[in-house]
Amino acid sequence: MVVTQPRVALRALRQFNYYRLSAYWKPFEISIKRSEYDGEASLTHYFQQNITFEDVLNLYYFDRQLRLLVMDAIERIEVSVRSRWAYVLAHRHGVHAHLDSTIARDFWSWHGNLKKIKDSLNSSKKMAFVEHFKETYEEPSPPIWVVCEVMSFGLLSKYYDNLKPKETRRTIAKAYGLDDECLASWLQHLTEIRNVCAHHSRLWNKQFVKTPQKITGKPSVLAGQFTNTRTIYNTLMILLYSMDSIEPQHDWRTELLALLNQHPALLPRMGFPLSWATQPIWSDIHA
Repeated sequence: MVVTQPRVALRALRQFNYYRLSAYWKPFEISIKRSEYDGEASLTHYFQQNITFEDVLNLYYFDRQLRLLVMDAIERIEVSVRSRWAYVLAHRHGVHAHLDSTIARDFWSWHGNLKKIKDSLNSSKKMAFVEHFKETYEEPSPPIWVVCEVMSFGLLSKYYDNLKPKETRRTIAKAYGLDDECLASWLQHLTEIRNVCAHHSRLWNKQFVKTPQKITGKPSVLAGQFTNTRTIYNTLMILLYSMDSIEPQHDWRTELLALLNQHPALLPRMGFPLSWATQPIWSDIHA
């Protein structure tokens, strides 16, 4: 690796940590089998020719910008789903629907999730809306529209996935043009993505554990468009579709495309197929 600006490199290493940055120079490495010992090959790593420390920093900055954009979209989606979940459950199952174990698929999961809600309420007792409830009402638990504000995104996804009444699940998912199993899958996937972003971890070429359910029917704009990878490409299509559903006048697509178009060489490593730009979801006309 060529270091053309030693002071810049030293400052970056002090600021970002050697171990964090090392994840961003691995794409520039070449692995060569050196020898075999006890039947196992030993690999030697070399940098590609003419790679500079600035190339590594540029990749790091790209990934940071991508994380910020993705986190922005997930925040807006999360707020929308929280509101929809609380509204539908309150109208169909009462203001304390989160306490009703009869609407859960699995009692033990419901019990564990309820404990997490109580823990969240205890840790949020100084928040204004929680204090207002305690000062104003004598009920043992806040209503669901208060509870939803202290739930983590992961807990929200688990509560939705554990809902038993099919019509309740469908009513929530219908707001996003999805079937209920698809929404459950997307929420679980986006929870993993959110955790990656929240911990400032590498996102751009990461292989994810929770993959979103493939689309064969609705929404038609995504039918058959998901690739057979665990990379960020499918996630970005989910975020685009969701943003179109909840904020039709958003600028998120424009900001994302501007970032991607600055780094076209990285797109194959992110799971982008050759024909990605021709798909309707990437067009403002679709929105």
